[in-house]
Amino acid sequence: MAMVAARAGVSGQTVSRVVNDSPRVDPATRARVEQAMTDLGYRPHRAARALRTGRSQTIGLVVTTLATVGNSRMLQAAAEAAADRGYALTVVTAAAGSAGVDAAFDRLAEQEVDGAIVLNEASALVPAAARPAGLRLVVVDAIADHGLRAVHSDHAGGAAAATRHLLDLGHETVHHLAGPADSFAAAERERGWRETLVAHGIRPPAVVRGDWSSDSGHAAAGSLAEASAVFCANDQMALGLVRGLEDAGRRVPTDVGVVGFDDVPDAANYRPPLTTIRQDFPALADRAVAALVAEIEGGADAAAEAPATSVVPTSLVVRSSTAAR
Repeated sequence: MAMVAARAGVSGQTVSRVVNDSPRVDPATRARVEQAMTDLGYRPHRAARALRTGRSQTIGLVVTTLATVGNSRMLQAAAEAAADRGYALTVVTAAAGSAGVDAAFDRLAEQEVDGAIVLNEASALVPAAARPAGLRLVVVDAIADHGLRAVHSDHAGGAAAATRHLLDLGHETVHHLAGPADSFAAAERERGWRETLVAHGIRPPAVVRGDWSSDSGHAAAGSLAEASAVFCANDQMALGLVRGLEDAGRRVPTDVGVVGFDDVPDAANYRPPLTTIRQDFPALADRAVAALVAEIEGGADAAAEAPATSVVPTSLVVRSSTAAR
């Protein structure tokens, strides 16, 4: 740092401020220091910084699976949001059940992370899990209880928009291919679908349940072959369902209208392109990382001032898998 300071013509304290991304540095001075760092090949020493600040500048991400597109996109977005704030991201997969989350927390404690974000199905197990003392947590797609802060998409609102879209096209009812019974997101999407039908004076049909995979969507085609409209709890199941319906001789959207949820990249490129509810994964990850960093760097005061739950809006994207009756 002394060599960088000498080369840039500034004090060591100014170099320290640049390294720690302090806003109290003139942009021209910052650029000069950063150029000196590049010229000299200087890299901050993470271990030394951890000793000085008491923080590792690393946050954990706990997830049960990365096989779903939604979780994979959240991982990518969270890594970028963490990097923007000067934090590294470490990923830990948790086996099913609260014991799996306990073990994931133990591994994070061994890595001395400053805090962790817990995604989706793993979030539902957090209240029952034994958190390491002092580990700051933010849960994604879970209820904000046990003093935890939560971030989630407007699942119910998105499901309601999908259901209204199909009803507005002239369908008498809308069937639902739901996600796993233990999923907060799946339950919220089912609630939005159910409440919308009831508000229109329609008795909700029996739910068909999948496991988020396209295979489960394909398998559900047999149970939904007579439906005229189906709202699916995610795009992967919806794409599997479209293929299953086509295999059974049912055309989408001529015979059956199908709506998904997530707006994964494949949704726009499938045949027919899938009408879906778009989740803003970058915004969702950014809010989760921001909430966690606020707790890490601001302590109890920051946690007390922040809302317990942050909800990210969703939006309907109309494509060719739905059409007027």
